[in-house]
Amino acid sequence: MPDSCVDKQREYLLSKLYPELHKAIPAKAILTSIEELRVYECDAFTTMRQLPLLTVLPDSIDQVIHVMRCCYDLDIPVVARGAGTGLTAGSMPVENGVLLGMSKFTRIHDIDLHNRTALIEPGVRNKAVSDAVAPYNLYFAPDPSSQLACSVGGNVAENAGGVHCLKYGLTVHNILELDIVTAEGERVTIGAAALDAAGYDLMAILTGSEGLLGIVVAIRVKLLPKPASARVLLAAFSSIEDAGNAIAEIIGNGIIPAGLEMIDQTGICAIEELMHAGYPTEAAAVIICELDGSIEEVEEELGRVISILEQLNGFDIQVSDNEAESQRIWAARKAAFPALARLAPDNYIMDGTIPRRALAQVWKTINALAAEYDLLVVNVFHAGDGNMHPSILFDASCEDQHRRAEELGTRILELCVQVGGTISGEHGIGLEKINQMCLQFNDAELRQFHALKKAFDEKSLLNPGKQIPTLARCAEFNHMHVHRGEMPFPDLERF
Repeated sequence: MPDSCVDKQREYLLSKLYPELHKAIPAKAILTSIEELRVYECDAFTTMRQLPLLTVLPDSIDQVIHVMRCCYDLDIPVVARGAGTGLTAGSMPVENGVLLGMSKFTRIHDIDLHNRTALIEPGVRNKAVSDAVAPYNLYFAPDPSSQLACSVGGNVAENAGGVHCLKYGLTVHNILELDIVTAEGERVTIGAAALDAAGYDLMAILTGSEGLLGIVVAIRVKLLPKPASARVLLAAFSSIEDAGNAIAEIIGNGIIPAGLEMIDQTGICAIEELMHAGYPTEAAAVIICELDGSIEEVEEELGRVISILEQLNGFDIQVSDNEAESQRIWAARKAAFPALARLAPDNYIMDGTIPRRALAQVWKTINALAAEYDLLVVNVFHAGDGNMHPSILFDASCEDQHRRAEELGTRILELCVQVGGTISGEHGIGLEKINQMCLQFNDAELRQFHALKKAFDEKSLLNPGKQIPTLARCAEFNHMHVHRGEMPFPDLERF
């Protein structure tokens, strides 16, 4: 469409929508200038960008309801955005759609110490929840690496996890109740403050739905008591195979650590250069393992884990003796992606999940693919639950590097499916992985996804075009695979 036509369509929609929004929302909370809208054109997946028609920044549930009703009446799509830390273009605006920013929803309304819950707004930062309840010796378990900045509403949208999800679960396992506003502008409560609720488990459907089914306006989260003891180990390995085997052995021996991570040598060196945390830079890989619980339980498991690590050629084993030492090890791990920013202008952070048995083989295959595409890939794994985050380092200003990075990312996601894994662990699908959904799910399954979407959002106004591919898109994508001589599911015997 010519630019003049685009501008006229935008002006027409603004002339219809703005006066309606302004009836309940102050002008300063409705952004329309190109300069203001640039802030909202992408999330942390910065290679995909789109200006919205306008951005609305409501500060009450009534205002959210008003926005949704106005947009529903005018058939204008709406994309919700939290802190903008998403990594899949999940909150990228759609053309001539509204970007609904939830950044003003930052209140913690109720901390229920008897039931160990808190009722919070979706814009509350992840770490702010734990900070608020720390005086009561409680905390909120999900802890993504971006927890200083990411919002809990965004965690719900992507079903985020973090380093402690192995033992304590993802976001869906740590929330009890959601208040949502539907596409039609109705307020609905999903779940309950009690431990269980009658009817279908709509909480599981809404959590991880990436804003396609409703706008989250309130969240009741579970709070956990801080364990009596927590010890963190860091062990170095000379080979990927030994590190992978150590992970399998720890879990195979019935030990469920609070966290169990792996980092490759390039990642180790980058982290150590930034954080000076004492990571052994000569190691091919390190494992970070946290054990928590009663003092007696932790000490018993600590001895067993150290024995396993030593039997599998682990060396330079560091064990924290206090909270400060534990924080030193974890702070460095959570600084992995900022550390990698020093190595290249751009970082394509992948997110897939694989069976633990395939850890070493997949790691080696990724390294071989990186050599094939002549790109540096740094491997950082939530190894205990098989959630891996290979980081492809490149320069987006170089068109060829950008193309190779995207192709390599596609190959890595397909590799996850090939070994019996999945294309997402906690980052979601958004637009980044929508083609790979065609590999993981068949036509019948995708039809069910679309039917569920229609049940919640008949007009498909909520975050349209994301997460669930059309059958036509999948047919085209799979045809391209065959045309290139690739099979979606090659022989898996080597895995």
